Amino acid sequence: MPRAVLSRRTVLRGALGGAAVSLALPPLEAMLGRGLGFSAPPPPRRFGIWFWGNGVRLEHWIPQGTGTSWTPREELAPLADLKPYLNVLTGLEVKTATHPHHSGMAGILTGAPFLKLGTTRDTIVSTFATKSIDQVAADHLGGKTRFRSLEVGICRFRGSDEGTTFQHLSHNGPNNVNPSEYSPARLFQRLFGALPRPELAAARRSVLDLVVQQAASLRATLGPSDRRRLEQHMESVRAVEKRLRQAEQACAPPPPARDVPDVNGQEQIEQQNQIMTDLLALALVCDLCRVFSVLFSTCGSGVIIWQVGARNGLHQICHDEPLPQPTVHRATVFTMQQLGYFLRKLRDTQELGGNLLDSCSILCTTELCEGNRHNNDEFPILVAGRAGGRLRTGLHYRSPNRENASKVLLTVLRAAGVPLTEFGTAGGHVDSGLSAIEA
Repeated sequence: MPRAVLSRRTVLRGALGGAAVSLALPPLEAMLGRGLGFSAPPPPRRFGIWFWGNGVRLEHWIPQGTGTSWTPREELAPLADLKPYLNVLTGLEVKTATHPHHSGMAGILTGAPFLKLGTTRDTIVSTFATKSIDQVAADHLGGKTRFRSLEVGICRFRGSDEGTTFQHLSHNGPNNVNPSEYSPARLFQRLFGALPRPELAAARRSVLDLVVQQAASLRATLGPSDRRRLEQHMESVRAVEKRLRQAEQACAPPPPARDVPDVNGQEQIEQQNQIMTDLLALALVCDLCRVFSVLFSTCGSGVIIWQVGARNGLHQICHDEPLPQPTVHRATVFTMQQLGYFLRKLRDTQELGGNLLDSCSILCTTELCEGNRHNNDEFPILVAGRAGGRLRTGLHYRSPNRENASKVLLTVLRAAGVPLTEFGTAGGHVDSGLSAIEA
């Protein structure tokens, strides 16, 4: 039987209750004309942000050694096996106007000062003055996919009334935000189906069950390597569905739309992170989006990381806990474990030409250096992914002279294919990138 030649827009389709369900497919050799004299193009480059709130503890963060000869300390130890895909950048500074949380958040995500809107209590209300860098990337990369960008959230917002700076990551401009999606069920629905919420909550048939006959027919026409990729893809979808159903069954009565319920009033952060990560990886490998942001916890987040023994919100603990702040330290280790799951999922998700992390340029950062000091120097920055060979990796680069952190922003955007010669405004303006990690 001759092998199939498929359109790159091929999807598997089904229906439930008159509503359409579709399952996007990863790139297959049959979509690329192999056997017809064509070779596979390189995977598309992607840009992403993975953000957490309240900084780190420097004594446990800055690695021992520089260059390629570095050893992670305890807070980066959860990422040790990802060193071939990772750069640790220390000694850089956000040089925009200084105000606790606000300046760091706006500076590291826009390269510009925050826009003050007013005051509240003993502090200010602010928003971003310009687009966040994910939307700068989306201007160049987002028009080629079904979704211009995807924004997902992990720990629920437990912050204060200090403006969009404190509640959101992705901005199109002042007070114009792209809210993060915190519901796995709604994200799953958005990616794979058009079922109304009541039907989604009631349905017990999976997306895979609805397209199984079409999948079987397609499988019979594919070559061995394409069959393996299709099976891996469908197994990944099945795994996500299983997690969603487990979440639904975790309490009685089941919550609407199969979201991850609290248990005894406590957020199930690890489970939420895993489901949202798995969904985002599927969206990337199916080329449904090329720009994304993960808001693990918001700027100044009051998330209660009970998994490390915290009984109060992290922001308040940063203020109140005596040095050396062991709970803050354990919370940072826990956060890096969640980042580790995310990066490993991308590394382990194969596509033609490599894996997802090979094609990504990802900025991983926070809005402060240390939460108890509220400082913007010694900014904690990680850059993950190889960006199709545009980024050198495996490095600890320590700036000798407090370089502008905006250099990193320009570098990660260029690596993703955004053709910029300069970035940022005022103290955040730069016209050169961080050459140490540019390939």
